[in-house]
Amino acid sequence: MTDSTETPDPKSEIPALSDGVNQSGLRDYNERLLLSMIQRTGGMPGSELAKRASLSPQTVSVILRKLEKIQLIQKGEPVRGKVGKPSTPMQLNPDGAFSVGLNIGRRGANMVLMDLVGNVRFEKEFRYPYPTPRDIFGFLTEGLYDINQSLKPAQRKRITGIGIAMPFEIWNWTDLLGAPEDAFAEWKHIDVAAEISMFSDLPVLVLNDATAACHAEHVFGRGREYRDFAYFFVGAFVGGGVVMNNAVIEGNRQNAGALGAMRITGDDGTSHALIDSASIFILEEMLAKAGIDYAQLHEDPESWHTLAESVIPWVRKTGTHIAQAARQACCVIDFETIFVDGAFPDHVRDSIVAHARAELERLDMRGVIAPAIEHGAIGTKAREIGAASSLMYNQYFLNANGGLKSI
Repeated sequence: MTDSTETPDPKSEIPALSDGVNQSGLRDYNERLLLSMIQRTGGMPGSELAKRASLSPQTVSVILRKLEKIQLIQKGEPVRGKVGKPSTPMQLNPDGAFSVGLNIGRRGANMVLMDLVGNVRFEKEFRYPYPTPRDIFGFLTEGLYDINQSLKPAQRKRITGIGIAMPFEIWNWTDLLGAPEDAFAEWKHIDVAAEISMFSDLPVLVLNDATAACHAEHVFGRGREYRDFAYFFVGAFVGGGVVMNNAVIEGNRQNAGALGAMRITGDDGTSHALIDSASIFILEEMLAKAGIDYAQLHEDPESWHTLAESVIPWVRKTGTHIAQAARQACCVIDFETIFVDGAFPDHVRDSIVAHARAELERLDMRGVIAPAIEHGAIGTKAREIGAASSLMYNQYFLNANGGLKSI
């Protein structure tokens, strides 16, 4: 990318709100219900939607005509049955809406433009020694400009907003990154949404990064198959999320699912937080002590194979300790499933899941029903995709606990 001081910043060049569908989203419950049903189960004809939603065929027909008129849905290919006329499923229109997602990470920022069905239509990344507000907002400005240039005028009007996934209290990273204290102190006094309003008219939603990743799994991953689950995302630091009754629970202060803070028991019998053993930051420290350049983990996925001798002990410990945290989570909420995902290749994720399953079988589960431990489906981009999907969900789908029970 170019230097952030040279990025284009005229507000007229950045996608802005239009008078179209993206300003207010959908207010009607039944409209959101039908869209949510289509999103979670795939295209369906009006008759099937009416049956599942317990609405009259006439009501559903009126709603579908409206949604098609504003281009949120479109007709699929007719399906021919044994008798009668072929049925025509209604499905989401990928170009019906777009949203921007930005993940602010420890060593890099990643930005995506996502369409209504979850396709990533644009992506951009920016690596740095540590994140500063000036660099992050410069990168976002440049990325919005590039997105604007990549879309047709009609598509630009359908951008719902910008979702920002970032760790809470990012200013506490100074000691971990060896960065100048004043570089991080700025974050403590910055209103991210207000800063972005200086160069974009789009709505802004700021989310905890692990919660954002949980949103991605819930909306576009394997999580759509489950009503309740706990979610672990192993990034630079491990975090998590909670889904109950088909809704991501963010909490009163948007910090629900802080699973990285759970206390687990180490090999030496001492207690410590999960974040202090199941984070990629810990693996980097292990590699650094062995004289190995850990930067290759982020630059070359194959290095996870070549560094297996050092990576495998960390994978085993991570799986073991996630199992302990999963047990604790199920002591509070009877989760059917625990999902594990992270910023690493699939084979690493699968190994962590396998070790977690094995450890769960060894734990004392008296009074607790053991959950299934499954791998997530989104991977490294889960945080930026989740940030984008949260905006889309708020605009067009049902996020209320009771709304999706019949799907």
